[in-house]
Amino acid sequence: MPIFAILIIFALAFYVFYKIKYFRTKRPAEKKWLASKSSIALGVFVFLFGVNQLFINQSTTTYIVSAIFIILGAINILGGRKAYKHYLPIAIQEAESLNKK
Repeated sequence: MPIFAILIIFALAFYVFYKIKYFRTKRPAEKKWLASKSSIALGVFVFLFGVNQLFINQSTTTYIVSAIFIILGAINILGGRKAYKHYLPIAIQEAESLNKK
């Protein structure tokens, strides 16, 4: 399925983008916020990779590996989303306090 390949490439591109921003920033709360965004992008990548494998090969081994990838991707997405919600207000406060100085 070409749509999954395109989405996988976009997810990987977002992961790399957020990791680069993570290493370039100096603010601690913003670092954690960007790490959570990159975790979500990585989770989407792994999840979509697992779903894509279901359409490429259809064997018992593929089903087991795909299920593992889908579960790990979902866990990464949910954990990243939780961290994103936690660190977003902290990162906003940090940015506002640095802009006032």
